[in-house]
Amino acid sequence: MLKTLFRPTNTKRIAFFIFGDVCISLFTIYISFLLRFNFHIPDNYLPAMWKMATILLPAKVVFLLYFHLYFTIWKFFGFVEYKKLIYAHLVAYLLFAIVFLTFQSYFLPFPRSVIGIDLFLSFVLIGFFRGSKRFLNEKSQNYDKKAIIYGANEKASTLIKSAISSDIRYFIEAIIDKKYAGNYFSNIRVYHVDDFEKLVKRYRITAILLTETLQREELDRLIEKCDILGVKEIKKIQLLEENSAPTLENISVEDLLARRPKDLDKTLIQESIKDKIVLITGAGGSIGSELARQCLKFGAKKLLLIDHSEFNLYSIGEELNSDRVKLYMFSVLNKEMLEKTISTCRADIVIHAAAYKHVPLVEENVEEGIRNNIIGTKNVIDMSIKYGVKKCILISTDKAVRPTNVMGATKRVCELYAGNVDSKSTDIVAVRFGNVLGSSGSVIPKFKKQIEDGGPVTVTHPDIIRYFMLIPEACELVLQTGAIAKGGEIFILDMGKPIKIVDLAKKMVELSGRKDIDIEFTGLRPGEKLYEELLINDSDKKTKYSSIMIVKKTKYDIKKLNNDIQELLACENKIKKLQEIIPEFSHK
Repeated sequence: MLKTLFRPTNTKRIAFFIFGDVCISLFTIYISFLLRFNFHIPDNYLPAMWKMATILLPAKVVFLLYFHLYFTIWKFFGFVEYKKLIYAHLVAYLLFAIVFLTFQSYFLPFPRSVIGIDLFLSFVLIGFFRGSKRFLNEKSQNYDKKAIIYGANEKASTLIKSAISSDIRYFIEAIIDKKYAGNYFSNIRVYHVDDFEKLVKRYRITAILLTETLQREELDRLIEKCDILGVKEIKKIQLLEENSAPTLENISVEDLLARRPKDLDKTLIQESIKDKIVLITGAGGSIGSELARQCLKFGAKKLLLIDHSEFNLYSIGEELNSDRVKLYMFSVLNKEMLEKTISTCRADIVIHAAAYKHVPLVEENVEEGIRNNIIGTKNVIDMSIKYGVKKCILISTDKAVRPTNVMGATKRVCELYAGNVDSKSTDIVAVRFGNVLGSSGSVIPKFKKQIEDGGPVTVTHPDIIRYFMLIPEACELVLQTGAIAKGGEIFILDMGKPIKIVDLAKKMVELSGRKDIDIEFTGLRPGEKLYEELLINDSDKKTKYSSIMIVKKTKYDIKKLNNDIQELLACENKIKKLQEIIPEFSHK
């Protein structure tokens, strides 16, 4: 019974604060009259004191309610709320002054100076009453870590309140922000980024909490500084839910390598996808599943997902959980099923993401790699043309440029077919980009597993470099290329600067906090080269978007290409035949 009685509710909180404010206001009015008359109030002034109380008290309660101060949780009372408290007092006392001047005869005798004295005492004492819980929390809580917030914004304010209420075990000493340096944010001083080292040493900071997204170079410098200064934690806000503590996560290598293109045109993407029927092959894979998420987000009327992996198809279907999604479980090599699906569903857009992409595995399974990548792509393109699909987008790879492995060579053949086939009314394009972070077969999950197992982290060569991009960013740009495609183009995505894989490994070890993990070099694998290329020559041109470029088209007689593909399937020396089709293919 007692537990229920003292359980906090909105009604109880409002009643509690109104009662407290009324008591404090009565006290301040009495003290104001005492101070005015040197602690001896003449009897003939006592009625004026009560008249003042009967008008001023209701006015204060009404305006405190108007400024939402009765809806603020006690322990979250801060600088913003204190400003509202001052506004409420000024309006209430201004109203009382107007009433007094209008009806002076009702109040006389009345000492006017008590209005100013009471105003000052009231917002000091009521302000102290409201801020007392926060003051006691800050002084009494045993915080685990001292932290600096990087970024003065709404997330920082929420983070500060969560720290005050002990929802997160950090004591916030300062905020870093270039724009607001020298000001105060939620009663905490904001400093310039140049003061970072000084603040870390002065307050013995052990954690940095990021509330804004930093560019790759800036984040990299911050991590290096923290490592030198002995700051053990760098965390970011992952999710903020209403009325809940912020979720903090460690900085990941994906944050360091994120490309974040600035010319992403989401309006254009939505216009091209909204109310369209979109078919995606390889929809259960890393790229395909993200394309499915994006298409659903951008308002696709219907989403047809094809994948030969039962588990992958089931997983993306369960995740999307939409009546706009239909799942088809078969391989793109099954031409009859593919034709039946495309002819029945009448897709507006086909995105072909199904392919074998793992270089060493395809090197060991050349025949299957050729069948799946080339014939599977040919089936998708042919059926798209036959049934009048408006746009067919082929996902290609940087390994198709001057290929040194079978996987890259097969994708180059696919590009040639897409660019030279008689497409009739179908706009067929290929989109070429490098490694995406966290995809199946990517080096990053492999490094994470090796670090978790205690090392060593294995890198094939000290000089090997690769391009990287986040999967969502790559997929959004793929959809953007589809929106601007006219047919026959090979688009390439600007992947930024290539990254040394050994530097990536070192950074991942550093972020893990482990000092006992070594890096070992194992030698280049079959078909692997030191660097990948996206552009071939200066004839490649830019689009109106700096993140998207177009490769000059390579002409290839389509009848000859079809014959070459048939000979490739039938011949014994498939590497030699691939080199005939693609003269720049230098197998390693």
